[in-house]
Parts: sequence; structure tokens; C-alpha cells
Amino acid sequence: MNRNALVILAVVVGVLAIIGLSSVFTVNMTEQVLVLQFGKPIRVVSTPGLHTKLPFVQEVVYLPKQLLALNAPAEEVIAADKKRMVVDAFARYRVTNPLLFYQSLTNEATAAVRLSPLLSSNVRRVLGSQDLSVVLSAQRALLMEDITRNMNADATGFGVRVVDVRIRRADLPEQNSDAIYKRMQTERERQAAHFRAEGQETEQRIKARADREVTVILAEARREADILRGEGDAEKTKILGAAYGQDPKFFAFYRSLRAYRRAFAHGSTRLVLSPSSPFFHYFERLPAAAPKGPRH
Repeated sequence: MNRNALVILAVVVGVLAIIGLSSVFTVNMTEQVLVLQFGKPIRVVSTPGLHTKLPFVQEVVYLPKQLLALNAPAEEVIAADKKRMVVDAFARYRVTNPLLFYQSLTNEATAAVRLSPLLSSNVRRVLGSQDLSVVLSAQRALLMEDITRNMNADATGFGVRVVDVRIRRADLPEQNSDAIYKRMQTERERQAAHFRAEGQETEQRIKARADREVTVILAEARREADILRGEGDAEKTKILGAAYGQDPKFFAFYRSLRAYRRAFAHGSTRLVLSPSSPFFHYFERLPAAAPKGPRH
């Protein structure tokens, strides 16, 4: 075999290889393929594996089979109770009709441009029909179902099905948040002042009750002390009276001795009294001292 024959054979083999490679394509588990002939879709291949097509005449367009994310920009929504909130939502959808999807949206980028306004409008419409308290409650899951259902109704001609819609964040605008936080702070301060006033009132009431009880207890103690003191004085007087009745002379003498003891308790005591004063009654009756003289 000469050199020219080898070149021709190599060319033929190369052409056949190119034709063979152009005649087959593979489909993965996460893909589905739309076969186009001269730019027109002729069939859809969703079965994974190796498939064939006409070389150079037909071409394939790969479309995703798994869930796709659709993000909408955060925007302000006015609730039914006229309260404003900033909502950041997203959706997940799947291509269910590759032919219709290709004819209406062509690719994912165009799908994001066309479907994002649908997501935003349905979020505003559904959330705007409810009060803010409902949006922030457990009923939000039902609202998400309503948004999903409305989006599927709006996207019927796009060959997609919206699986679910979720809200990442639903907050009040910054200026509203500041006002609410200040109002909450004022309310908490008012409650604290109220509780503090109640505590002080309770404290004063307890102190007043304690002071009143102390006054009552002291008064009762003083009354009982006065009664006991009076009873003691009465008993003392009774005993003294009984003793005086038994021997009046001795009792008078005993009282005089006690008076002398109190009067002469200090050596420097001086008394200026008349010699005939009853105070010296018992001094006058003392026997005269015997005269001193030599003893025999």
C-alpha cells in the first residue's frame, strides 16, 4: 500500500469518526434533551443513556431536570393593616415540558427574567391581602401555598411547575423598626416604673403595718406593766398596812430609822431643823450618857 492510499484511508477514518461522534449523544440522570432539526424541535429525550441523531442535521439542547432556584429581589410590601414590611422570597421550580420551555423561555437565564416578576407580584398580592400578624404567624405556610398555586397558574405557558415558595426574611423597614423598638423600650420603661411604684407601695404598706403592730405591742406591754406595777404597789401597801396593824409603834420606829439612814447617808449632810421637829422625836428619848470619872 502506497503513501497516497494511507492518506486516503486516514481521511476516510477521520470522516467516519467525526460522523460517528456527531451521530450520538448522552443523557445524564439530571438532564433532558431536546433534539432540534434545522432549528426546529422534533423530539424530547429524557431517558438516561446513549442516544443517536442525524449528524450535521440535528443538534441537541440540554435542559436541567432537577429543581432550579428562582430568586426575587427584596421589596417592600404593604399589609392589609397598612403596615410595611420588607420581604425577601425565593422559589424552586422544575422544567416539566422541555419543548414548551424552549419555545417560550429558551434557557434558564431568560426563565429567571420572566419568572421573577411573577414571583414578586404574587408575593405582593397574597401578603398584601393579610395583616402583618398573620404573615408573621404559623399561617405563613398557607400563604406560601397560595403564592405557589398562583404562580403555577400564571406560568402555565412556560412549561415549568413551581414546586414551592419560601420567604427568607420578612422584616419591618429600618425606620419602622427603630420607631417600634423605641416604642417597645418606652413601654418596658413604663411597666418597670409601674412595677417599681407597686413595690414601693407594698413596702410602705408593710412598714406601716409593722409600725402599727409595734405600737400596739408596746402599748399592750406598757399597759400590762402598769397593771403589774399597780398590783405590786397594792400588794406592797397591803403588806405594809398589815405590818403596821400588827405593831404600829415598831413600824413607826422602823420608818424613822429608814428616814435617818437616807438623811445621813452622806457624811457632809447638813440639816437645819427646829429642835422640836418630829424628825428628832426618837433622839429626845435616848438615855443620857453616864458621866466619865475615875474607876475605883
